[in-house]
Amino acid sequence: MIRDLKSALLLFVALAVITGLIYPLAMTGIGQVVFPYQSNGSLLRVHGKVVGSALIGQYFREPQYFWSRPSATSPAPYNAGGSSASNLGPNNPELLQHVQKRVATLRKADPDAKGPIPVDLVTSSGSGLDPNISVAGALYQVQRVAGAGGIAENTLRRLIRDNTTEPLLGFIGEPVVNVLKLNLALHEIYAAAHAPQGR
Repeated sequence: MIRDLKSALLLFVALAVITGLIYPLAMTGIGQVVFPYQSNGSLLRVHGKVVGSALIGQYFREPQYFWSRPSATSPAPYNAGGSSASNLGPNNPELLQHVQKRVATLRKADPDAKGPIPVDLVTSSGSGLDPNISVAGALYQVQRVAGAGGIAENTLRRLIRDNTTEPLLGFIGEPVVNVLKLNLALHEIYAAAHAPQGR
C-alpha cells in the first residue's frame, strides 16, 4: 500500500514537472525563437509605440478611416477581456434591428454608395474581436474615405491591395483586409500630407 502511494506520488510529481513546467517553458522558448512576432501578440508599433495587435480589431468611426466589423463585446467594442458574440439567432428580431441600424449608419455616412452593403459590415463575428473585413467590405468604404480624407480612390484601392491577406495555401478561406494595418498605412499618408514643407 505504501509502495503504491509512493509510486503514485512520484508519478504525480513527475507529470506535474513535465506538463506544468518543462513543456510550457520549452514551447515558450521555441515560440520566442521561431515565431517571436506571433508569440508576443502580433503587436503593431508606430515609432516604437504599441498601437494595437494585428489579431484584435479596433473601433474606428472617423469618416476618413476604414471602419471595422461590428463588435458585440461589452461593455465596450473590441473588449479583449470579454470576447463574445451576440448569440442572437437569425430569426431573432433583435438581430434584425441591430443590422438595420448598422445599415442606416453606413447609408447616412455615404448616401451616394451604390450596391448592397457587404454582410460583414453589419454583422459581428463569433468572437467580437475580428480584426479583418472582406475585400468587398473595404472597397465599399472607398468612396466615403476618399471624400472625407481628400485622397484619390485609386490610392485607397492600392492600400487595400497592399493590406490584403490571401487565403492560406491559396485556397483555404477568403482574402481579408486587416483594418488596423490598413488605417495605419492611411494615417501615414495623412501625416505626410500635413507635414511641414522643407525650405
